[in-house]
Order: sequence, then structure tokens, then C-alpha cells
Amino acid sequence: MKNSSTTPESIEYFKERAEKLEMEKEELEAKLKWYEEQFRLSQQRRFGASSEKSNSDQLSLFNEAEDTANQEAEEPTVETITYKRKKQKGQRDAKLEDLPTETIEYRLSEEEQVCSCCGGNLHGMSQQVRKEIKVIPAQVKVVEHVNHIYSCRYCERHEIETPIVSSPMPQSVFPGSLASPSAMAYVMSQKYVEGLPLYRQEKNLERFGVSIPRQTLSNWILHGAHTWLELIYNEMHDHLLQLDIAHADETTLQVLSEPERPAKSNSYMWLYRSGHTDNPIVLYDYQQTRAAKHPRRFLDGFQGLLHVDGYPGYHGLPNVTLIGCWSHARRNFGKL
Repeated sequence: MKNSSTTPESIEYFKERAEKLEMEKEELEAKLKWYEEQFRLSQQRRFGASSEKSNSDQLSLFNEAEDTANQEAEEPTVETITYKRKKQKGQRDAKLEDLPTETIEYRLSEEEQVCSCCGGNLHGMSQQVRKEIKVIPAQVKVVEHVNHIYSCRYCERHEIETPIVSSPMPQSVFPGSLASPSAMAYVMSQKYVEGLPLYRQEKNLERFGVSIPRQTLSNWILHGAHTWLELIYNEMHDHLLQLDIAHADETTLQVLSEPERPAKSNSYMWLYRSGHTDNPIVLYDYQQTRAAKHPRRFLDGFQGLLHVDGYPGYHGLPNVTLIGCWSHARRNFGKL
């Protein structure tokens, strides 16, 4: 007698088949959208206006300064601070109090501290303080790690073996490369926080006087992610599973050059976030499908309340109580 878990009529069989059909459906929809777009473009070229028109959103890239300028906005004022009164901190000072401060003082020389009226000596009466924000652009410099190695001259002359001692030295973040911890962190931050593609970073580094191809920058990112950041990610994941409240959601995205998948295929980025914690944990989990097995695997061991929308893929998670989203609930009331 065959095991029920391996028969074609088992639940796992139908789940895998449904997931496969879902992926095929997404690929067909992507192809359909591509053909529709090609048809629309051909119709536009055939019957549309021959003169080129620019998108207003694209033009805003060039006139952003003119569009957002406000002549009535107040500039930082020159404040006079005397020795006799204590000035209260305003909102502008509160914003700057955590920044490092460089003070430049302007004084008259002893020869210039003479009254133009009577010729007497001048004394300090008050101060005028003008605050500016100084921006220091990124800099690229070479750091040479010179490790000094020592040996014993007496042992070199009289002993068979000579002990060799070297000074302690930090290991390379990426052996065999020019990457330093700061350089690797800078490339990652520019790409994933500032949204700056690697080909633009390559050009920026060229303007700094160093030529580093984008392929090398990609190697830095992958090595840093798998060697260093993955350890932090796993630690955060373990900590998330120990909490009693979490949030989950998923969104579509398209990934280029993925093996055996068209570029128009929809993939999914699953997002998990901690609940009431001082330092929130936010984790991303990339998957090719929206199947329910992904949150089941990711949240294996989690016990508590899970705040989600109405997607059925979260149903049936063991030891998990689902909490509905008020924003999604109000949508149906708004349609009434």
C-alpha cells in the first residue's frame, strides 16, 4: 500500500501543482503585457503625433530648484550673543546641537585695537555669531597597513631555529582586494539606501581619481553580504522568532537575468517586522512565488500575534494568531 503523502491525490501534490500553475500563469501574464505594450507602441508610432513631447515629471528634474524655491522663507539670522545674557536655544539650534562644531574666531590685532576717536585701547564688548553648515564631500585615500616582523639576532647566529614575531594586525575585510570596511559599507549604502546604481558609483570614483569597475563593486557587495551581513541577518531573524508580536506583508517585483524565468515575471519580496520593540527588526525575504510555504518556513518557531492583511497565504500557521489590518478593513466599508 502506498504512503498517502506521496500519492498523486495527497495535499502536498496539489499544493506543488497549484504553485507550478501559478508560476506559469504569471509568466503568461507577463508575456501578454509585453505584447500589449508592443502593440501600443506600434500604434503610437503609426498614428500618434510625430513631434516629440516631454513628460512634465522628467522636466522637473531640471527645474527643481526653481519649482521649490521660496523667496519668503527665512534664512538663518545673525544672532548677537553678549556675555551678560544667556540665550535660549531655539528650534534651529536644537537641530544642530548633535553635530560637531568648528569655531573660527575673528579678532583684531593688538595694533588695530585702538579707538579711532580718542586713540585709547579697545576692549571686547560682545560677539556676533553666524552659523553655517559645512558639507565635506566624500574622499578616497590609500591606507597602507605595514606589519613589522621581528626576529632574534642571537638565535639567527647560534640557534637552529629563529623565532619570528609579528605585530598584531587586523585582517582584511575581503582578502586579496582593495576593499576596506568603510569602502564596502559606502558602496552598499550608496546603492541600497541612496539608490545609486553601481555604474554611477563607478563614475563617481573615477572623479575621485580611482578606477574601480562595477564588477569589482559587485564582488564587494556580495562578499560583504554573505560573509558579514548574513550573520547579523540570522541573529535578527532568531530574535524576531522569540517575540510575541510581528508584522508580515509581501509585494511584487521583477528581477532581471534570473535563470529559466522571463524578465517580466513577477517575484515577491516578503517583509517581516517586529512589533513593540525599541529597536525595530525589519527583514526581507525574496521568493519567486507567493506560496504559503514561504511564511510557514520563515516563521517556523514563532508563537504569538501576526499582523497581516487578508491574504489567505498566512492562514494555518501553527501557534500563530492572525490580526487583521484596519486599513484593509476600511476599504470594504468605503465601497458601501
